[in-house]
Amino acid sequence: MSKKSSFWCSKSGFAALLMIAVVGYFLLVEHAEHVFPYLPYLFLLMCPLMHLFMHGNHKHGGHERDSAQTDDNSSSEVHRHENFVEQSEQSEQSEQSDAYRKGYIEGLKAARDEANQKEHKHEQ
Repeated sequence: MSKKSSFWCSKSGFAALLMIAVVGYFLLVEHAEHVFPYLPYLFLLMCPLMHLFMHGNHKHGGHERDSAQTDDNSSSEVHRHENFVEQSEQSEQSEQSDAYRKGYIEGLKAARDEANQKEHKHEQ
């Protein structure tokens, strides 16, 4: 069995790409005043289209399960280890965010105290 070549690699595909390029050029050069007002909408339209067409390239974790898969100890140990690693990373992140929050609050208090001291000096 030979692998079937792509349409875009054939002569017809090359001709189609050439026509698309020519039409795009004339749209941008000759009809720019008709195209530019719709560019923001085209960019917004690209978001859901990319979402639809690009999600097929990767598997979503846990959506597709093999019916022949059995629960053996090694796979459950791997899952437990992954969960432990995720939990430890989350706890490190929460500790870092707590430390950041405390430092931020202390910095705000110090700035407020400085501002109050400056006001008291100006009043005197």
